[in-house]
Amino acid sequence: MKPLYYTITLLLFTFTNLNAQVQSYQVIDKSTNEPLPYATVQFTENKGIITNEEGIFSYDPSTVTATNDTIYISSLGYEKVGILLSDFKEGTIYIAPKAIELSGVYVSNKNLSAEEIIDLVEDNLKNNYAEDYLSRTLFFRQSDYNNLKKMNVDFEKSTIAEFNEKFIDSVVSIIPRNSSYFTEVLGTFSGNAEKQKFDIVKSAELYDKSNDGSMEALSDKLEAILKKNVKPDSYLKIKSGWFLGTKVQMDSIFDNNDEAAEVKDELKKPEKNQFLNYRKSLVQRLLKSSLVNEDATLNVIHKSGRYDFNLKGNTAIDDQVVYVIDFEPKRGEDFKGTLYINTEDYAIIRVDYQNVKNLKSVKLFGFSFQDTDYKGKTVFAKRPDGKYALKFMEKIRGNSYGVKRPLTIIEKNKHVKGRRKQNELSVELDIGASALSKFEVVVFDTHAITEADYNSQKENKSIKPEYMSKYNPDFWQGHNIIEPNTAIKEFTVMENGW
Repeated sequence: MKPLYYTITLLLFTFTNLNAQVQSYQVIDKSTNEPLPYATVQFTENKGIITNEEGIFSYDPSTVTATNDTIYISSLGYEKVGILLSDFKEGTIYIAPKAIELSGVYVSNKNLSAEEIIDLVEDNLKNNYAEDYLSRTLFFRQSDYNNLKKMNVDFEKSTIAEFNEKFIDSVVSIIPRNSSYFTEVLGTFSGNAEKQKFDIVKSAELYDKSNDGSMEALSDKLEAILKKNVKPDSYLKIKSGWFLGTKVQMDSIFDNNDEAAEVKDELKKPEKNQFLNYRKSLVQRLLKSSLVNEDATLNVIHKSGRYDFNLKGNTAIDDQVVYVIDFEPKRGEDFKGTLYINTEDYAIIRVDYQNVKNLKSVKLFGFSFQDTDYKGKTVFAKRPDGKYALKFMEKIRGNSYGVKRPLTIIEKNKHVKGRRKQNELSVELDIGASALSKFEVVVFDTHAITEADYNSQKENKSIKPEYMSKYNPDFWQGHNIIEPNTAIKEFTVMENGW
């Protein structure tokens, strides 16, 4: 991206917040004039925020009480910059690359090979990373992007007048080709590897509700046609190419509305809050996916023999000198990337990674699926007790899938005299789609708690997200979060949908 683009972005964002307390900044490389993504902005010893992928962050003075009169800004390989609160004004912050000063510990270990350093990393995992009960104040954002690349449904045959070619075409036209969904959550995530609680303070959802309305209207129309033309004691036999038919009793379809109503009633009960439970499950899975965990998909440490390592040199993260080690797969493994390892205690401070091939690829009987994307970065920070804990995680998952095969639905009824076959609908399907999900977790504060502390903590089981049809920059006023990217800021539901 050109510097001019980021300047315009920052000016626009500044204008929209002119009347708010929130102040906006962009962190820039002093030598290249390029933005610095994921830089650390530290308010106190254990509290801070992260710049977004465009180098932008916001600061609300009313929400932060600094332990001194200075806020510090740092980034991988750059000087740590201190800014007096009295001088902390909205605008651009420049930081310069850092000259590396090697410690005596590093000098004594300078002959270590990349493989020996990785062995020391694994030997020190239990000493370096927290496994006790922790309380984390965090912000979690999920961004989902769906793209229907093709949706061809060729009409073959129908004995139900309403299920004609025109109706099939109208169904295809209703299904959205592109859709986005964003959710943001702020709260306290507590627990250990076995059990967790998530006390959500505030949450928002950003998506196009008209897509849901269109699909609900379509469902109602399909049900009306079935009720009119299909007998309740019939069953549907669904066939697709070489697969054997699957039976679906019509009674169960006609009773579905009552069952759906019961489900909705259950979801309204606080103890059955699916939004809370799903977010808690997602955050826990993300925490467990860290490469320091033995069963993580990113297995570069626990199965280091399957990777080649190359010691590239050294850089600085905050005040720590780190080894920079690239890794790439051998023996058919899936990932390449870069590790940043503390030269003194051999803790991984940061890892950047991406898959080098599809993690999974299946083609069978006209169905296809590819697990295409598994990439991201993870940053750890040292706590006052010397243990490391998650500070920031960005993870991107993507896949593509397709269906190319015939589909036949036959109504049969054994209670009718003569032929059991009553009605038939036949179409040819050719569908291709892709999906991409981006997860961001920023931990503002981490501290150890006891099991008794954990047991005494509560969850807001009635919490529900606030719906937005376009991003509202005032929603998070009074809270410090990771700044949304341009795609989120510019999301607006059009009057007629996408």
